[in-house]
Amino acid sequence: MSMSMLSYRRFLIYAAVGATGTACQYGILVLLVQGGLAGPVPASAAGALAGAIVNYGLNYWLTFQSQAGHLQTASRFALIAIAGIALNTGLMHLLTVPLALNYLVAQILSSVAVLLLTYSANALWTFRSKRPQTSVPAKND
Repeated sequence: MSMSMLSYRRFLIYAAVGATGTACQYGILVLLVQGGLAGPVPASAAGALAGAIVNYGLNYWLTFQSQAGHLQTASRFALIAIAGIALNTGLMHLLTVPLALNYLVAQILSSVAVLLLTYSANALWTFRSKRPQTSVPAKND
């Protein structure tokens, strides 16, 4: 399988795994907003935090099949998750307050932006591991 095909496959797995975290985020968002417990921006941030926790484990084992230790990957993942939560929260504020979009429409748009940011950062930094290179035996002519 070519490297670009492997990257594409890994992105699809990342997106599918992310759907689990996203479902968690949206569930918390809707419960908090519809229950009158929080506005869309803090509810989305709380859901994003819960979704990030779910996504870490699934991405460690399924998407990237990381060989790195949890101390290194969890701390890196946390930094990327914080950036993603910050982007999500900023976009949710922009889209729901000054632009007055429906909070679910705003969340969908925010989720797409966060997906692109976090996949790139996690693939390039968080779960990157040095795989042992296999040497090609010398030909005996």
